[in-house]
Amino acid sequence: MNSNTYKAHFALLSANIIYGVNYIIAKGIMPEKISPNAFVFIRLACCSVLFWAIKLIFINEKVDSKDFLRLALCGLLGAAANMLFFFHGINLTSPVDASIIMTATPVIVLVFSLLILKETITKNKLIGIAIAGVGALFLILYGNKASGTSSFIGNLLVFLNASCYGLYLVIAKTLMKKYNALTVVSWMFLFGLLFITPFTFNDIRLTNFKAFTTNTYLVIGFVVLFTTFFAYLFNIYALKHVTPSVTSSYIYLQPVISFIMVGLYAYILLENEYAQDISLVKILSCIMVIIGVYIISKPQNKLS
Repeated sequence: MNSNTYKAHFALLSANIIYGVNYIIAKGIMPEKISPNAFVFIRLACCSVLFWAIKLIFINEKVDSKDFLRLALCGLLGAAANMLFFFHGINLTSPVDASIIMTATPVIVLVFSLLILKETITKNKLIGIAIAGVGALFLILYGNKASGTSSFIGNLLVFLNASCYGLYLVIAKTLMKKYNALTVVSWMFLFGLLFITPFTFNDIRLTNFKAFTTNTYLVIGFVVLFTTFFAYLFNIYALKHVTPSVTSSYIYLQPVISFIMVGLYAYILLENEYAQDISLVKILSCIMVIIGVYIISKPQNKLS
């Protein structure tokens, strides 16, 4: 591997460590300090400014008028709906559950690719989709019966978040080939902000910013700067030097990081809020999803 490839792997490692940590950090201030809707607005508004600032300084690229509808759809799916579902989901359910469900994203991308892009169907893909789908579905349904902070509604919202993001990746695929990735992301965030503003403005107005502590600002800062801004930049850089399949494979680090964070949270802070969130059922569900995606990734002749 050359130096750029090593840097790409380091970028992917960094991005997915950030995502794994984010599950428990973002949940920590909701809804006591800030509502999910207000959090999403702040995240999109701040990052829209940051991405556009970089684009205007370094990238002078115009977008064809015929592509604005697709960019708007990317903003709806990849920013607005994606983030709203995630924050409302993580507000209700366990960080462990959320991180496991998100590992189904490559499978969701494959399903939409088969339906929309008419990609080749193989036996491996069908078997892998079935196994991973059962694992994710079982975990979602298990949220009603599991001890700890699991939630069926929360798990379902996280799954809808993964579905929106998966569909966004498929739709954005042709745009990424035509335009610089930062151009696509900048427009996506701007459209996403426009879509969510009518639904989140009242939440922002009612937010008691005077009650924010230093910890509240640190959490919001982490989500805006690291989980959104830097993580997106890391992924954009990595996509220039490694294949999408390599990029998506790093998502399996997220449950591991989430498990570690939950353990540290319980040990260091001596709190047991998430102590029962790691169970054999959840570990087995995670393994099923990973096995499913591994089978999908194995090459095989298409079905006749």
